[in-house]
Amino acid sequence: MPLAPIDWLIIVSYFLVALGIGLVMRKRAGKSLAEFFVAGRSLPWWLAGTSMVATTFAADTPLAVTGLTIQHGIAGNWFWWAMALGGMVTVFVYARLWRRSGVVTDVELVEMRYGGKPASFLRGFRAVYFSLLINAIIIGWVTGAMMMVLQHTVLYGLELEGFLGRNLDAILIISMLAITGFYCALSGIWGVTLTDFLQFFLAIIGSIMLAVVAVNTLGGMEMLRAGVQEIDTTGSALSFLPWFTGGESPMPLDVFFILLLVMWWASWYPGAEPGGGGYVVQRMASCRSERDSLLAALWFQVAHYCVRPWPWLLVALVAYVSYPQLHGADNAGIGFPMVIRDMAPVGLRGLLLVTFFAAFMSTISTQVNWGASYLVNDFYKRFMAPGASDRQLAWAGRWATVLVLVVGGIVAFSMRGMSVDAAWKMMAALGAGTGAVYMLRWFWWRINAWSEISAMVASLFFYLLFRFLLGGEGRFFQMEERLLALVALCTMATWLLVTFLTRPEKEARLLEFYRRVSPVAWGWGPIAAKASEVKTPDRMIPAIISALLGSAIVYSVLPATGFLLFGEYGKALIAVVVGGACGLALWHVAMPPARAAGEDSTTA
Repeated sequence: MPLAPIDWLIIVSYFLVALGIGLVMRKRAGKSLAEFFVAGRSLPWWLAGTSMVATTFAADTPLAVTGLTIQHGIAGNWFWWAMALGGMVTVFVYARLWRRSGVVTDVELVEMRYGGKPASFLRGFRAVYFSLLINAIIIGWVTGAMMMVLQHTVLYGLELEGFLGRNLDAILIISMLAITGFYCALSGIWGVTLTDFLQFFLAIIGSIMLAVVAVNTLGGMEMLRAGVQEIDTTGSALSFLPWFTGGESPMPLDVFFILLLVMWWASWYPGAEPGGGGYVVQRMASCRSERDSLLAALWFQVAHYCVRPWPWLLVALVAYVSYPQLHGADNAGIGFPMVIRDMAPVGLRGLLLVTFFAAFMSTISTQVNWGASYLVNDFYKRFMAPGASDRQLAWAGRWATVLVLVVGGIVAFSMRGMSVDAAWKMMAALGAGTGAVYMLRWFWWRINAWSEISAMVASLFFYLLFRFLLGGEGRFFQMEERLLALVALCTMATWLLVTFLTRPEKEARLLEFYRRVSPVAWGWGPIAAKASEVKTPDRMIPAIISALLGSAIVYSVLPATGFLLFGEYGKALIAVVVGGACGLALWHVAMPPARAAGEDSTTA
């Protein structure tokens, strides 16, 4: 796919703007730890929320969506759509609690909630585990996805020899991470969020333009539908819900219910952590108020599930029709860059590559800043230099950024060629069972540090055990979703047993936490009785109803968009009416009581 001068001009201009933002914001980011990692807690909701959306709009996401769609039809995307309920629970139940806690990272909550040596160990271990292992794996598959895009677009058909040909993969990885790391290390979270804002709109515009061009190349929506139906005579490929009858189903019924009813609360997954976590908490902690924190999380969920998916899905369906050799292939996700290579005209090619660079850089910059925040706030400052000045901590953040990038680059090199959707499923199964303890620690006084420690250990142990014993070729538990459910069940049983076999946290620590975050009194009986001065509005039932209504809106808007695109206007009208009714109900449940109580209008 040769690039014209206009393509190169678009690409170079984008990189200059991104680097310029980093240079402009470097002084502000260097003032303190809070400025470098949580923007001085001054971000408005629209900037923090858009930054979350841009981060999840990674270079890997369109490839994963394409792979899931080609292999399982549109319904294959329930693997990530099913997390919408967990996201809405974060919005209406947990967002205000996180902002109220005043943490810099979610790991910092460990020693706020628990006490003693177990809590100290857990905080330090989680800081290193997530920043240098889990984070490196995420950087690895995102970088690998970007390499696939380049290999099937710009580098396609090139015969490179000598040093460049032998070391092309390493050169690409080092170059991409170095450019991103430069502005991220300079400007901290300020540069990350501001470039995220730009990158989000570039990525959305590029995806929509590619979808329009790709569909028109096949002759329009009717020809696309006819092409899909010619290949898939059952009609399951275009179905929003899994096709459970008529032969071998691409998504068995039990797998669908595992995704819908289990994964959203059981499994730790980046960007969709049960109860909030990772960079989602970092963005909420960066907001200027509890209200902004809630609105940022809400905008993230709406944009993530309702605004972005259909351009990707249309391109995936075009790839499904145009490249039959990808059916059943492990690397079906490469259909997305193949569409760019074969169908995008001059000028649009440069914009689409900028789209992918923007998606890649937004994710990597967030991951390295988030990982560095753990190393500095929860390891260096906590255990190595508790008396360090703000400027020392800001510089430590820059060096930690470099360390995370180096480790991520090494992992990226080892993971090259791994399919993105396979990496997604592996990560979800690996963290299965830990989500419940992360959610319940806010609402049940009996959970202690050993509960979390045992959950993390048990999740890893049972995943490796069952993967080895039950995950062989042709076996029932070969599918990651079934392994996820089994690992979650065993992990929960383990940490519940450990919780009751170990002592509860000291009363003084529990009282301090309860008074600080003011959770509802449910589950805090003996503690709430001794802190009767804490007046916590009992809004749990309305919050849960709000989360359910928010999820219903997502699951109405998603199919409604597809019905409109394919000309099924009657079904679209029904879905829109259902979504509108849920929206009105959500406003009635979540908003008026807050105004009556004199609180923020978004209190949940």
